[in-house]
Amino acid sequence: MKVLTLNFLTCAVKTCKSSANSFPLHPKDAELVSDDVELNPQLLVNLLPRIDWNALRITSTEASDLSSLDLGFPQLPEQPPTAEELQSDEKMLKDLHTLLMETQINEGKLVCGNCGHER
Repeated sequence: MKVLTLNFLTCAVKTCKSSANSFPLHPKDAELVSDDVELNPQLLVNLLPRIDWNALRITSTEASDLSSLDLGFPQLPEQPPTAEELQSDEKMLKDLHTLLMETQINEGKLVCGNCGHER
């Protein structure tokens, strides 16, 4: 599963739907791999408004801590870049591409921060 996909998943337990702690799910005992994917700047610009930036920052930090590989995850800024900023910042564009499109969780569990449910 791509890190991008993780940004859209929530806990399956119904009682967690109303809790802010149920999102994002937290990777546990995860194996991360990196796949080469061609950079598509327009796709990233179109995805940017749909991404929960705070959740992505949490996932990026947790994934960096889990990885035995040096995947070079960026330190994401507190606020997401605008489409114009992203298009003009080659480094940010490549960093987001690496994180969202090339990084995959191969194995492991996803844990709800509210109820502890593992999936």
